[in-house]
Amino acid sequence: MLYRKNPKNGKELSILGYGCLRFTKKGGVIDQKKAEEEMKAAIENGVNYFDTAYTYHGSEVCLGKFLAKGYRDKVNIATKLPHYYIKTIEDMEKCFEEQLQRLQTDHIEYYLMHMLNDAATWKRLTDLGMEAWIAGKKAEGKIENIGFSFHGATEQFIKIIDAYDWDFCQIQFNYMDEHSQAGLRGLQYAAGKGLPVIIMEPLRGGRLVQGLPESAKRVFEKTTPKRSPAEWGLRWVWNHPEVTVILSGMNEIEQVEENVRIASEAKADSLSKEELDVFEQVKQEINKKIKVPCTGCAYCMPCPQGVDIPGCFSAYNMRYTDGWYAGFKTYFMCTTLRKNQTNASKCVGCGKCEQHCPQSIPIRQKLKEVRQHMEGPVYHVGRFVAKHTRKD
Repeated sequence: MLYRKNPKNGKELSILGYGCLRFTKKGGVIDQKKAEEEMKAAIENGVNYFDTAYTYHGSEVCLGKFLAKGYRDKVNIATKLPHYYIKTIEDMEKCFEEQLQRLQTDHIEYYLMHMLNDAATWKRLTDLGMEAWIAGKKAEGKIENIGFSFHGATEQFIKIIDAYDWDFCQIQFNYMDEHSQAGLRGLQYAAGKGLPVIIMEPLRGGRLVQGLPESAKRVFEKTTPKRSPAEWGLRWVWNHPEVTVILSGMNEIEQVEENVRIASEAKADSLSKEELDVFEQVKQEINKKIKVPCTGCAYCMPCPQGVDIPGCFSAYNMRYTDGWYAGFKTYFMCTTLRKNQTNASKCVGCGKCEQHCPQSIPIRQKLKEVRQHMEGPVYHVGRFVAKHTRKD
């Protein structure tokens, strides 16, 4: 197992982290025995970072039961506060104490604001007293590092980074999201601030493995050295020296073994130009399915109405490259689950964006398509539920 140092405190973290969202379930509940066998194999092979969340049903309890069997001092626990449920300091306290109980521990090494997608939401939390609450928990030794996970556009990510003295952050990053979400620019910005960066969705939830078009699979198959699409994808992320840990939701022993093997070999800046060219070929094959030729350059931004134009187009394209659910989930998280929504239907057709687009995309027309295809009945039901659930 290779390790990279947390630049904030010098501690070594395994470059492979265990994502605890996708434990195998049996009869609707986590298969504890199977999950423990997989987690044990990971720890025995050097994995020391385990990521869960309050809202991952049963995950914190499963992890806590396992770690209580003598493994607690071998790992760093990362879990997340569902700030969207939080209305008062008392809510924070109640949730945090419940998490400690679930995890059977008295402290959390890496604690995150879950899906903190815009600076306005962080402002709401600071107005509630979040900064003082965090300081108190750190002073008590109950929280070692504070961070946030993020789904949104680069500009908002940078604003959040600059809004507080964070200890780490977590972003989605893979070869298809190089210029969407926080993207390469966000990754480099956070690392430039001295933050360890944790990567989620390095394979887009497996869609860059099972969901690849046959033409893209053939590109990998004919390339030497012979590697699976999963190995190619993971190596691409680890090739970036700014990356600290990659999370993988492993739910088979074979996945643990394969990922551990790769994580014992994959070093930063190790891919050759020829290998990097392979990813460009694969992306070309995937992009043949896209609906909008947006490169994510963001020259069209800012929109006077607050529309996240590149984010809307990225999710819309994902609908056709990764499937309806993946596109819808990304669209909803990145435009709607935030204090100031940025969805396509906010467009009033002013046309300012089109004056700056180097791709000459008819942005107004394409945003109408996004609204038509992404904001159907399911979207409106979800938006209604979110509006009445969030504590804004």
